[in-house]
Amino acid sequence: MKITDFYNYKKPGRKISMITAYDYTLAALAAESAVDCILVGDSLAMVMHGHCSTIAATVDMMALHTAAVSRAVKHKLVVADLPFLSMRKGLGPAMEAVEKLARAGARAVKAEGLDGHGEIISHIIGSDMPVMGHLGLTPQSVNKFGGYKAQGGDPASAQHLTDQALELERLGCFALVLECVPEMLAERITGLLKIPVIGIGAGSFTDGQVLVLQDMLGLYGAPPPFVKKYMDGRRLVVEALNNFDSEVKNQVLPERGPRVVSGAAAQGE
Repeated sequence: MKITDFYNYKKPGRKISMITAYDYTLAALAAESAVDCILVGDSLAMVMHGHCSTIAATVDMMALHTAAVSRAVKHKLVVADLPFLSMRKGLGPAMEAVEKLARAGARAVKAEGLDGHGEIISHIIGSDMPVMGHLGLTPQSVNKFGGYKAQGGDPASAQHLTDQALELERLGCFALVLECVPEMLAERITGLLKIPVIGIGAGSFTDGQVLVLQDMLGLYGAPPPFVKKYMDGRRLVVEALNNFDSEVKNQVLPERGPRVVSGAAAQGE
């Protein structure tokens, strides 16, 4: 998938699927799937590193995971999140963050919010790095919001989000993620914009959907109520581990196979 495909898919109403990935192994599986786009989200601070919010993500952390994902994904668009404060330290540091993510393999970056960094978003786009916007519940603003709360529920905030969405389009963003807003507001913004709107917890009238891979696979805690679990991954993995444990302790060993091994075992892991 290319940046231009986002525009081409919106016109005929062809929906866009986007999934997060943070490591080589799961990214390689996503690369084999029909999913359109891979997001290296700053949610990796929580999912992969055990932090309580995305605020702990750093540029170096994002670049490390982006590089791992990019090695596995060759024919899908890889978008990397610009982490907390990376656009608030001035234009120079912001562009250094973008450069690190680009050199790690990102073909676009995602920027949360708009207030206070519209000029930087414009400069990034003018520097030939595509930008995906992100409005609504922006997790980097969790402290300001007082928690993970839906946004745009009253007329004033709904109008503010609508104005921001239109401004991000004017600045040149190629797509917009809209998170945890009322379905009617998401439908309205989707209809107003010429660029595609990717929803998460924003109803079914957007141009596509994005989910955290570990959430949809049932691997990471209790997902938000709007997330559908497509498998009970935690149960399956724990059952497999328990089966392994039982066979080891009961000496149910595999038959002796060929002497040549492959995969991680070949490196003695």
